[in-house]
Amino acid sequence: MARKGISIIKGIEVEEVIKLLNRAYADEWVAYYQYFIEAKVVKGIMKDAAVAELNQHAADELRHATMVADRIMQLGGTPVLHPKKWFEMANCAYEEPTNPDVLAILEQAIKGEQCAIEVYSSLAELTWGKDIVTYNIASQILADEVEHEEDLQALYGDIQEFIDQFKGNR
Repeated sequence: MARKGISIIKGIEVEEVIKLLNRAYADEWVAYYQYFIEAKVVKGIMKDAAVAELNQHAADELRHATMVADRIMQLGGTPVLHPKKWFEMANCAYEEPTNPDVLAILEQAIKGEQCAIEVYSSLAELTWGKDIVTYNIASQILADEVEHEEDLQALYGDIQEFIDQFKGNR
């Protein structure tokens, strides 16, 4: 635990930051698994493009989990230790990908990114001017999540346009 690093936090309780970070940590693991399994089960047109995008996002979520866990440890906390707790603590729900259609999978992934955007936007707002390190981490992750949403929306739009053109040519 970095004592001087903790002492720079002003106007917010360290335990509250740790609690919020642990919820975000749980989100990252749930998101990682969501992307991992979606990449395995997705079917349909332009599946390979979707798989590549989902795998990249899974890797990013794992990187985010590492960043958040490191910050929890710096603050003297302990990251959530049991995977069962991830689903209990997560801000963003896990959606079982029961419909493997590429558009359905992308819709689920987009909803997950929109939830993550809300979580990290709130965390950045809460820590701005109070905990610069957590603020910077939240801002970095927020930028990634915004990019993820855009990537997924663009892929969804491309696939939908291709389907619409195909139907129009029949």
